[in-house]
Amino acid sequence: MDQADIPALLSRLASPEDAARKMAVFKLQSSINDPAFADVFISSGGLVVLRRLIMSSGGNTLAYSLQSLTRLLEVDMGWDIFEGPTASELVERIVELIVTNPLVNILRGAMSILVALVGHSQSSGPEPPSQDHGAFGFRALKPAVAVYPQFFDVVVQQLNSADHALCANALMLVNALIRDALSTKSVMASGNGKAGGEEWPKLMKRLQDLGLIKAVYKLMQGSGLQDLAHPALEFQNLNKVVLRKWRDVKVDLERPEHRRSLKSLHLSSAPDRSTTNGHNREGSGDTTTTKKEGRKHNPEKWRRLGFETESPAQDFDVAGYLGMMDLTDYVRKNEDRFQKLLLEQATKPLHERCPIARASLSVTMMLYEHFDVDKADMEDMKGYQGVETKDYDRVFRPLLLQWPRLHTAGLHAFFRVWKATGAVLEDFEKVAELVRILIERVAGQSPRTSDVMEVEDELQEYDISRLRELQMELLQMSFEETWGKHLYQVRDVLKQEALQFVKEQRVRCLLQGAWFHRPASQKDETGEKKPWRFAKLSHNRRYLHYTDFEKQMAQDPGLNSLQEKIDLTTISSVVSNVSASNDDSKTTASGATIQNITSGGEKSTTKITIYSFVNPADAVTGNADAKEQPILALWPTSHSVASEWLDGMLMILNQAPITAETSKLVNLVGGYGLKIRLLNVRMDEGPAGGGIVPSREGLDEDYFYEV
Repeated sequence: MDQADIPALLSRLASPEDAARKMAVFKLQSSINDPAFADVFISSGGLVVLRRLIMSSGGNTLAYSLQSLTRLLEVDMGWDIFEGPTASELVERIVELIVTNPLVNILRGAMSILVALVGHSQSSGPEPPSQDHGAFGFRALKPAVAVYPQFFDVVVQQLNSADHALCANALMLVNALIRDALSTKSVMASGNGKAGGEEWPKLMKRLQDLGLIKAVYKLMQGSGLQDLAHPALEFQNLNKVVLRKWRDVKVDLERPEHRRSLKSLHLSSAPDRSTTNGHNREGSGDTTTTKKEGRKHNPEKWRRLGFETESPAQDFDVAGYLGMMDLTDYVRKNEDRFQKLLLEQATKPLHERCPIARASLSVTMMLYEHFDVDKADMEDMKGYQGVETKDYDRVFRPLLLQWPRLHTAGLHAFFRVWKATGAVLEDFEKVAELVRILIERVAGQSPRTSDVMEVEDELQEYDISRLRELQMELLQMSFEETWGKHLYQVRDVLKQEALQFVKEQRVRCLLQGAWFHRPASQKDETGEKKPWRFAKLSHNRRYLHYTDFEKQMAQDPGLNSLQEKIDLTTISSVVSNVSASNDDSKTTASGATIQNITSGGEKSTTKITIYSFVNPADAVTGNADAKEQPILALWPTSHSVASEWLDGMLMILNQAPITAETSKLVNLVGGYGLKIRLLNVRMDEGPAGGGIVPSREGLDEDYFYEV
């Protein structure tokens, strides 16, 4: 729409006929997001007309009016409509529409306006706006919410709406309210830093009581997440910010709510049961008497609950009030189990008891680190604008919203590991590390759609021995990560050295010579049956000598007794069969596997065949289509001989060995070499922080290293 048409448009917007107003505002919503058009519209008094339509119209006219104001605010214009003495009436009207109007298109527009209104406080200057300039943020909604106290309930209910756009707008409004409550500007605007800083806990508790967490958790696991990706991720991030703020709150016994939390822990522990039949069940000796009450007081009042000292506030230094919240929530929901666990621990010596409170705080910090809560930031949502469907399982972590249940399951897992491993107090960090790995494994690898109950069950049923194996694998990975670069270089060198060593060993086997079987059906050139063949490599390693014999001689024959020989330069390939049958099928050396088929009195059918080119010139030209012919066949008497001769022939021809036995030998030699190298490594030679070289004072040389 052209700017010149604005006067006529305003005239139609003020028309007494509803049809004319509806058509005019319908056209307005498609043009008002043009800043140039919006500027002329506002300067021509359009805000007054638009406000009148929102205050008095209904149906589609109202929906188009709300949409027009939303688009105007999106281009950061039209904020004057919320200034002046009539601003509160407009806000109250929009809140009223959300609470009372059932039409989806009206609800979407109304919520979008409130999202902009609440969020504008975070984009405005650091100084709170004065009465002359209007109010933004949640304080702009307070008078209207006082009139319609069911406002929050209705907004949370809309998170279950079948209309994804309305659901997204409701979640954006919730995010804007939480963000405003968390912002420092909201604290400043309260006029009292401390009082303002306590607005966010009240708001979060109110929203959680209305089922906010359950509703968003369901959305994050649903299939229609593509329409809610950005607000859902923003809520996830804000939830981390809230957790971090709870952790930053120091436990202070001067604060009444903190004292009440600690007192509830003490009372839930059934302290009267700790003293039975006049003696202290804790095994800590006698008791003391308070002056005021004249009651016996357990000198281990807090240590019996698992705190490290009798000043429990100090134990919360790391986890803060978040740790206290998790512990009190666990005790409140599992009071019977908590009391039974304390009674069970009381029967054990002090050093064998599992410190419940310390374990709870440890699990809190495990979850805190697992979900990267410290990395959350109020402004880090910009990068998620274009999140794709394939990234949902990577970026969405619905289990974060089930923090209390996850903490409880993690704590029960801690108790199970402690009992299964027979841990004592000195082993606390070791058990904690196992539980940390367990949480990373189970919660970290659970799909986005996994139900929290499945995660709870897996945490309770995960095999402890498998958990230990997993810990060893992670330690190996950590070692590889720290030393990997150095180890890879050393291993490459050692592998080559090991290959040369094994090659020399295999070639020496050829130099020594070996006896081989010959099939009973084969005869030599004279027609005689000679069942044995002896083969041996010449000293200069250029020729392979062999001869057939009627029987195996007690002393191996020398080279002078071996009448046949093969020039190694004429050999084209060495092939071994891989079948137990007596067929002549063969496999090239790159795929051969030796099998020892000797059983009872039968002879091995493993066969090594040496080939040469039919045309000797092909050996020089390297013709790919050259034809080969067998020139010698050997039937090894054992698996070891087969491996030695097959790989020995390959290696002397500068080809790679192929049998498992040779590969095992190469790895064994390389492994020995690596261990010997490591024995010569000083602890201060590796990466930074490698450790301190231990003293050898008082030690002698009577030691060995088992490899």
